[in-house]
Amino acid sequence: MEYSKLKLHEEKVFKDPVHRYVHVKDQVIWDLIGTKEFQRLRRIRQLGTTYLTFHGAEHSRLNHSLGVYEIVRRIVDDVFQGRPEWSQDERLLSLCAALLHDLGHGPFSHSFEKVFHLDHEHFTQEIILGNTEVNQVLSRVGSEFPKHVAEVIAKTYANKQVVSLISSQIDADRMDYLQRDAYFTGVSYGHFDMERILRVMRPREDQVVIKSSGMHAVEDYIMSRYQMYWQVYFHPVTRSAEVILTKILHRAKDLYQDSYAFKYDPLHFYSLFEEDVSLEDYLKLDEAVIMFYFQTWEEEDDPVLSDLCRRFMNRNLFKYVEFDPAKEYKKHSELETLFKKAGIDPEYYLVVDSSSDLPYDFYRPGEEEERLPIHLLMPGNDLKELSRQSDIVDAISGKRRTDHKLYYPADFLYDETSKKTIKRQIRSILELD
Repeated sequence: MEYSKLKLHEEKVFKDPVHRYVHVKDQVIWDLIGTKEFQRLRRIRQLGTTYLTFHGAEHSRLNHSLGVYEIVRRIVDDVFQGRPEWSQDERLLSLCAALLHDLGHGPFSHSFEKVFHLDHEHFTQEIILGNTEVNQVLSRVGSEFPKHVAEVIAKTYANKQVVSLISSQIDADRMDYLQRDAYFTGVSYGHFDMERILRVMRPREDQVVIKSSGMHAVEDYIMSRYQMYWQVYFHPVTRSAEVILTKILHRAKDLYQDSYAFKYDPLHFYSLFEEDVSLEDYLKLDEAVIMFYFQTWEEEDDPVLSDLCRRFMNRNLFKYVEFDPAKEYKKHSELETLFKKAGIDPEYYLVVDSSSDLPYDFYRPGEEEERLPIHLLMPGNDLKELSRQSDIVDAISGKRRTDHKLYYPADFLYDETSKKTIKRQIRSILELD
């Protein structure tokens, strides 16, 4: 039988805390799950440094990838099947793209990407198209099949229905991570009626739309997303850990460029420091490798690198105060001068961090980035953009919320064995006493 149509002799199921079960019937999907590139995702946390704030947030990108696959499987097998606007020929492509959409994530993904100018979506496509086990499986379906999977993930595939299942303002990716992250962090914000949303999804030309009767479930989903971003993803303690993580990577990179002699050769970091990362180098990186180096760097002679690594490994994080860069730039400049006088390098120990989120937006003609709206399918079969029908969504549409914090090492500032007067000045400006 043709490989793309080959089914397992017996359906495989994964027990899942969010979806109860993840069902696998297709040989292609089972083979992809068994590849070393997919199994590597077990060693990458879904939420980066969030485990230092919410101790249950230890779940992996593999958990999430299986969850996204299961949601798409339910949509194409249970909701879309038999509908004239949906081509069953796109089923396997949709399932593979859903399963593999996060394949290129690295350890502590977003922090690494910022420091070393990487792009996980680029590496996802490289894994799919390169000399990998994943590519070998996909190529058995057809010579062009890996290219089509990569196009779906890059959002360039011709059939936008397939793209919107994995990447849109109400997609399987978001629906899984909101619920999964809420479960593992122990919060209640990320819960919404996914069953209802799946039942009212409809394929329509080049997008997926929602029956108008399901509008309230979509409102609930958007508000859940809003709450999760501000209560979990942008939690100030998690951001403190990310600040320290980012500064460790910057310090290590700067030391390497200054020909610093590390006690233990950071072999896995050389290509990162040189910003010339091959796919082979990239796939060797996971969070266990990074934590090994952080542990060894605690013993380095460089006081900044060793201190930052000790802070990260032992959760001795920076404290923070509210800060408005637009209004308080003079204060920041004054603090930088005082930090230098106190012998504390402001480059690593005085950090402004900003978080910003747009809970729902829709495409406005003339803007560079196309943000496709959520469309409601009305009883007369016409489409209406969600915020035109929902007062709740209209109230937050296009409204970007931004939050700024100033992070600093409180223990340094309260250590009065040296520079006591200057440190008191700093504490006074920060209003700590």
